[in-house]
Parts: sequence; C-alpha cells; structure tokens
Amino acid sequence: MSMPEAIKKYILITKPGIILGNLVSVAGGFFLASKGRIDIGVLLATIIGASLVVASGCVFNNCIDRNMDRKMARTRDRVLAKGLMSPGVAVLYASLLGIAGTALLRAATNILCVAIVLAGFTIYVGVYSLYLKRKSIYAMLIGSLAGAAPPLIGYCAVTNRFDMGAVILLSIFSLWQIPHSYSITVFRLKDYTAAAIPVLPVKQGIPAAKKHIIGYILAFIVATPMLTFGGYTGYSYLAVAVAMGLAWLYMAWFGPRTPDDRLWAKRLFVFSILSITVLSIMMGLDFTIPPTSDMLLTYAP
Repeated sequence: MSMPEAIKKYILITKPGIILGNLVSVAGGFFLASKGRIDIGVLLATIIGASLVVASGCVFNNCIDRNMDRKMARTRDRVLAKGLMSPGVAVLYASLLGIAGTALLRAATNILCVAIVLAGFTIYVGVYSLYLKRKSIYAMLIGSLAGAAPPLIGYCAVTNRFDMGAVILLSIFSLWQIPHSYSITVFRLKDYTAAAIPVLPVKQGIPAAKKHIIGYILAFIVATPMLTFGGYTGYSYLAVAVAMGLAWLYMAWFGPRTPDDRLWAKRLFVFSILSITVLSIMMGLDFTIPPTSDMLLTYAP
C-alpha cells in the first residue's frame, strides 16, 4: 500500500464528515460565549482538541460496529468493515487521538470543558455504541446527549461554567439530533433491518417514526428561541431560528401523506444538516453583549 493510500485510510476511519459538522457547532458555541472577544489560541486549541476526541470516538465506533457495518450498504465499504486495518491498530490509533485531544483541551481550556468532552465520549462509545445501539429502541435518545457535547465544549471553553446558556444549547442540539437520526433510519430502513438494529421504524414502523420526528421538531422549535429570550442572541438569530424550524416542520408534516418515504426522509435529513449549520453560524454572529459586570465575571481568569 502506498503512503497516500495509507494516509487516506487513517483519515477515512475517523469519519471526517462528522468531524467537520461537529467543528461548526464547537465554533458556534465558542463564538456565542466569547461575545466578540476571541482568544485565537484558545479557539484553535478547542477546535483541534475537540476534533481529535471526536475522531477517537468515531474510530472506536468503527471498531465496535465493524461486523454490523458489513451488513449495511451504507457502511460496508468502511475501512474496518473491508478489513483494511486490524482492530488492534485501530484501537491504538483511537486511543492516541483521544489522549492527545483531551490533553490539549486540559492544557488550553478548563476542567469543565474536559469533563464535557469525556462525558460525551463515554456516552457515545461506552453507552450508545457498545450497548444501547444493539439493545434498545431508545438508544438514539441517549446518543443525542453525545451529539450535543460539541457546542457545549466550545461554550464552556470560554465561560468555564455550566449556566443557562449551556442548558439551552444542550436542549437545542439534543432535540435536533433525534429527528435528524430518525430520518436516517427511515431513509436507510433496509440497512437497519438487515443489521438487526432495533431502531424505531424497524420495531414500530415508519408511521410511528414520522410522528416522533414531528414531535421532536416541534420541541426543537420551542427550544431554539430560548437563546434570544435568555439574552444570549439577538433578533436576527431569532428570525432565522424560527424560519428554519418552521421550514423543517413543514417538510416533516407531509411525511404521513408522502408516497415515497425514502425520498421524504432523505430530504428531511439534508435539511436538518443545513438548519443546524445555519443556526450554529448565527448564534456565533448575532450574540448580545452583557452588562460590564457580567463580562468581567465571564472572562475573569
């Protein structure tokens, strides 16, 4: 195997698309908390450290799911599913990535940020991937907490406190994760059925999944304006959040009547990525400046 092919293998096993998506939300949380006062060094360390830990989690997930991945058209070409890397090497690689990322975050940020990183990693790898994914129809509800970790990492890297802003971010990104994930399971229903993964549409049918998707999108629409009502963002963010939420709900609403469940779910999935990306950008751009006393509290060493 040539050097470029070997490097490509080590990159692909980290799921770079997932890393990129998480980076946007890390940056959104960081800029939201920074209020325009950006420490470039801390920003870069937070982004790189979080990326390394997310990459580590993805590699561990690939190790755990390698036999399952061989049964699914979407994942059968992954590095470990095709046997292009030994599980032992992958575990070592994942461990080094995780240790490096955690060490960088500990050196450049704070213990709260590190605790959030480790909690998200434990939920994703230990609770979701190792156990719940194979056992419970509600695995994605728990896994959504890990999906909400990246914006919290960025936010708490700046604030060093788990305040109401962090709670709102946790709510927004957890609620977004569930309809996003359910739309994948509807779109890829044959894959999940073949791999015997007990997701909602496999166990209770697509109609049940559609109802859950609509319900969680409604909750998401309620949660997103809380950043503005709580004084963390301005009205531009609010307008975009409401518009994106209603558009997502409009698309989901036609699910029970669509003649093509697969196409409907694919469109919903794509729009979910667009919506959370736009919201992450907006919350980083349209922040509000707190009173001077709050600024001193937030940025005190």
